[in-house]
Amino acid sequence: MLYRASRFWARTEIFCAATLAASVTGLILLNVTTRAAGNAIYWVDEAAIYAMVWMTFLAASAAVHFRSAISVTILNEVLAAPLRRGLGRFVDVVLFLFACLMVWICLRWFMPLELMRAGWDVKAFQGQTFNFIYAEPTNTLGLKKVWVWLVIPFFTFGMLLHSFANLFHSDPDTQQENQK
Repeated sequence: MLYRASRFWARTEIFCAATLAASVTGLILLNVTTRAAGNAIYWVDEAAIYAMVWMTFLAASAAVHFRSAISVTILNEVLAAPLRRGLGRFVDVVLFLFACLMVWICLRWFMPLELMRAGWDVKAFQGQTFNFIYAEPTNTLGLKKVWVWLVIPFFTFGMLLHSFANLFHSDPDTQQENQK
C-alpha cells in the first residue's frame, strides 16, 4: 500500500517535471524569438528559471522512489551481495533521515503554526516573527515568492514518502533488476 502510494506520487512528479521541462523549452524559444524580433518579454527568463527549479526538485524526489539518482557505485560494485544490500539499506536510512531533516527545515522556514496563530493574517505574522516569506514578491512576475518556494515542501513530502516506502520494500538490487 505504502509503496503503491509512493509509485503513484513518483509518476505524478515525473509527469509534472516533464510538463515543466516542455514549458522551459517553450519559454526559452519564446524568449529567443521575441529578442530576435526586438520585442523581448521581460518576465520570460524568470518564469523559465522557476519552472526549471520546480522540474529539478520534482524529478529529484521521484529519483529517490526509483533509486535512480546519480551516485558513485565503485564501492557497491566490489561488495558481496549481502554487503551491497546492507549498503543499499544504509542509503535508504540516510535518505529518510535527510527527509526528516527537511521536514524540520520546512516547519522552521514556513512557520505554519505561527501563521495559524496569527489568524492567517500575513502582516500580523510578519510583525510577530520577522519572517517575510509570505510577502516577498518575485522580481518580474509579481507573484509572491512563497508560490515558488512551495516546491521545497512538495519535494520534502515526496522524499519522505519515497524513502520511507523504500525502507520497507524489496532490497535495492532486486528493484533495480526489475526496472531493467
